[in-house]
Amino acid sequence: QVQLVESGGGLVQAGGSLRLSCAAPRRTIGNVAMAWFRQAPGKEREFVAHLRWSGGSTYYADSVKGRFRMSREKTGNTVHLQMDSLKTEDTAVYYCALQTQGASGYNYWGQGVQVSVSS
Repeated sequence: QVQLVESGGGLVQAGGSLRLSCAAPRRTIGNVAMAWFRQAPGKEREFVAHLRWSGGSTYYADSVKGRFRMSREKTGNTVHLQMDSLKTEDTAVYYCALQTQGASGYNYWGQGVQVSVSS
């Protein structure tokens, strides 16, 4: 079972920054895309950002556009989510997801990392 490993969460004041990372094992091949989702207490999981493996194009939810930036390392299977100008409403558990070739959606997920933004 492929396990994605997230890191970089924590507590920050509103207006601050955090950088999340997600690493997939090297044995995953044929990556199509990686993404970040988040789930706040009492709410459903929502999409945050998406990166297409080939070409590196990105797509963001309107709520984070202009504040968050997703990128990938040139080698390996690691992506990052740079989160700037954080707001209290960004507080959530953030999940990394991976879509591999042949899958209809994201078929691998991380266990999640807590991001808490205080006022």
